[in-house]
Amino acid sequence: MDFTLTEEHKLIRDAARDFADSELLPGVIERDNKQQFPKELVKKMGDLGFLGIMVDPKYGGSGMDTISYILIMEELSKIDASASVIVSVNNSLVCYGLERFGNEEQKQKYLTKLATGEFLGAFCLSEPEAGSDATSQRTTAIKKGDHYILNGTKNWITSGGRADVYLVIAQTDKHKGSHGINAFIVEKGTPGFDIGPKEDKLGIRGSDTHTLQFNDVKVPKANRIGEDGAGFRFAMKTLSGGRIGIAAQALGIAAGAYELALKYSKERKAFGTEICNHQAIAFKLADMYVDIEAARHLVMKAAWDKDQGNNYDVSSAVAKLFASKVAMEHTVEAVQIHGGNGFVKEYHVERLMRDAKITQIYEGTSEIQKIVISRNLIKE
Repeated sequence: MDFTLTEEHKLIRDAARDFADSELLPGVIERDNKQQFPKELVKKMGDLGFLGIMVDPKYGGSGMDTISYILIMEELSKIDASASVIVSVNNSLVCYGLERFGNEEQKQKYLTKLATGEFLGAFCLSEPEAGSDATSQRTTAIKKGDHYILNGTKNWITSGGRADVYLVIAQTDKHKGSHGINAFIVEKGTPGFDIGPKEDKLGIRGSDTHTLQFNDVKVPKANRIGEDGAGFRFAMKTLSGGRIGIAAQALGIAAGAYELALKYSKERKAFGTEICNHQAIAFKLADMYVDIEAARHLVMKAAWDKDQGNNYDVSSAVAKLFASKVAMEHTVEAVQIHGGNGFVKEYHVERLMRDAKITQIYEGTSEIQKIVISRNLIKE
């Protein structure tokens, strides 16, 4: 086992860290307060290749591996999880889904623009009654000659108001269950496609989250991804990779909170010495460090599995389950270490605590990860 990053990986990590510190950090509190989408910063991330990290260069991507992806995600998430989730969705769910399952025409038309940041993508699976239960799609796509008629509602869609391209999962034949589900490419501005108001969220407030309505939306057959009935497999495989991205996001949130807490503990004095010298604080820091290191190794293992061509369904679920738990627990501890200052926005840790919670919910709740893991244990 070799845990050493290559020189290339270190350069990629450092580039992401520099961008986060110089570009994301200024204004991050204001963007959170105002729920302001980081439009110009997204463009800069596209210019750096962060929106098509793993996409083949022939489609405009950076051609990096999954290890590079999680290193970028961790560094961005230490500073601004709203920005990092935009990167995660565009990479893991949209670009990966199109590159792995789309045909050449779809790749040339959409993937080339998504990978460079010219377009932004959204992944549309969740519904009011089909979040964790992805097989219960109420959105329908009825075939009519050379096109489909799409009707339904999608909820909690990241970049829902800002995306140019939407990958929409819909039920074509309910009698076939999961085999009657398809995935479609829908362009913004298509007649009948309406975007609802932005959600007012606890965390990741700089990321746009919307409900989408499809009312007799005409989608060309050419915009169906894969063979008829392949939509559920498309969604599940895409989400497995997405969980690696969110696990890395959770890791970054936890690591960012730890770094702030460690720094503060060396500056703040109480009872005649820096608070890091008090065992009550020192032990908190030790627990944070251990759990974050463990989470980092699990996230790396899932990324390595993907790069090696191994099945990463379980390792990605394990990584997301544990990293999101660590993020939630230790951002709370970071606030505690900061004391009263932890409750104040300018110290950043309260925002990281709010951002951490969503990592236990989206791209499969923690309960869903346990289902994935336990089913595989029982099968063995």
